[in-house]
Amino acid sequence: MKKILFFIAIFSSQFSFSQNFKEQEIELNYNNVNLYGTLLTSPANDYLVVLIIPGSGPTDRDGNSLMIKGKNNSLKYLAEDLIAKEIPSLRIDKRGIGESADAIVKEEDLRFEIYIDDVINWVELLTQEYRFKKVIIIGHSEGSLIGMIVAQKTNTAGFISIAGTGIPADEIIKKQLETQPDLIKEEVNRVFDKLKEGDTVGDINPMLFSIFRPSVQPYMISWIKYNPTHEIAKLSVPSLIIQGTTDIQVSKEDADLLHKANSKSKLILIEGMNHVFKLAPLNQEENIATYSNPTLKNVPQLANEIIQFINEFK
Repeated sequence: MKKILFFIAIFSSQFSFSQNFKEQEIELNYNNVNLYGTLLTSPANDYLVVLIIPGSGPTDRDGNSLMIKGKNNSLKYLAEDLIAKEIPSLRIDKRGIGESADAIVKEEDLRFEIYIDDVINWVELLTQEYRFKKVIIIGHSEGSLIGMIVAQKTNTAGFISIAGTGIPADEIIKKQLETQPDLIKEEVNRVFDKLKEGDTVGDINPMLFSIFRPSVQPYMISWIKYNPTHEIAKLSVPSLIIQGTTDIQVSKEDADLLHKANSKSKLILIEGMNHVFKLAPLNQEENIATYSNPTLKNVPQLANEIIQFINEFK
């Protein structure tokens, strides 16, 4: 059941506009699950919509993580900046998060493909029920990898990666553990070698149990088989890669890898933008502080670049 939340003419944004827009809570029902998202539409544009996929972990449709006390509203502010220029968007709660919490899957049953299938069904809902002729996918962080795979499997008009990693998940984890003792690194390599063969591992070092506990290994197997550079290379639709220079989670090197893998893509580096789209220094403490400060708006260049890219589809 779709519920119209409210109509509004003007909101506080870096842009100004005069057209009314409509905000709706919409629902996706498939395979006996209910998933939810927020659809912003404008009467001036009923043929194109942006589908925004949140990042890794327990991150909701607005870009806020349940693991962090406080909000940054990064994806919410992005959607507002887009509708200010009459660009509709749908931002979604991932399965098991936010309003989609009841659709949670047991850890041992979760697979990366479940997230992919969810977004494919969101695309179909937008095109079939809401009659949008063009869907442009924006994937943030882990959502970038999901988005580029969905873009291969659906009639998507374009793809935008924001802070998307350029290396597979196993390499990310190895990189995060590179300061650990050699014994730990050797154990990590051993476990990943088995997981990449599709085999689970029973004898896990207790120091690594939180990462490689048995219940999470099937998800790991399904996740690490996707290499972002291989996936983005398969895209034939116009693609935009955006990376902030003060992102302490994903680097410029990641963006370079994605860009080089798809010669048709466009790469934009935004000076001073961090992982949650805020102006921030490289200092870790000050950078992380922006993750829980809802008074900070997004760096204006982010929406400007996306709007310029999307305007080419009109």
